[in-house]
Amino acid sequence: MGRDRDPDRIPRAGFELAPLAGLTSLPLSGGPSPLGTGRMLSEATLGAVLVYAVYQALLTGLRTEAMVRRAELSRASQVRLIGSSVWGSIQDGAAIGLALSLLLLVFPWLSLPLGILSVVGLGKASLDLFHAFWDGLDDHQKSELHEAAYAAGVNLHRLLHGPAQPSLEA
Repeated sequence: MGRDRDPDRIPRAGFELAPLAGLTSLPLSGGPSPLGTGRMLSEATLGAVLVYAVYQALLTGLRTEAMVRRAELSRASQVRLIGSSVWGSIQDGAAIGLALSLLLLVFPWLSLPLGILSVVGLGKASLDLFHAFWDGLDDHQKSELHEAAYAAGVNLHRLLHGPAQPSLEA
């Protein structure tokens, strides 16, 4: 699970959310529908769209907050950037959601592997959101969090930079 090291680049929601998006369904209101399978596909696609849109909005908002604080980006530009990135993510989510819901319609047993993969994908998505949050903090806020984490017995350095690499000079 590599991390994008450029805090000024707006990341896109990727395939880490696909399993969760494929399993998420947004129930439509109303009674029984004559659509049957079409309604199930619509609910699954809307669920995937929602998952992708919320994740992309959070990721873009957190990542652009640092640029707003450094006065590299205005709030109005931030809102436009969030909107455009969410729109692109909605399109991706609709395509992935429809494809996975069709796949699950034909092969319902795939929901178990998708459930397991969604846990892994949520782990990567959570780390990406944490890194976007971390990049939005100023140096004073980062040092306060490091001190609080140290007092709690948590090693933030390992979370932020990964495990120490063994040296080859031994």
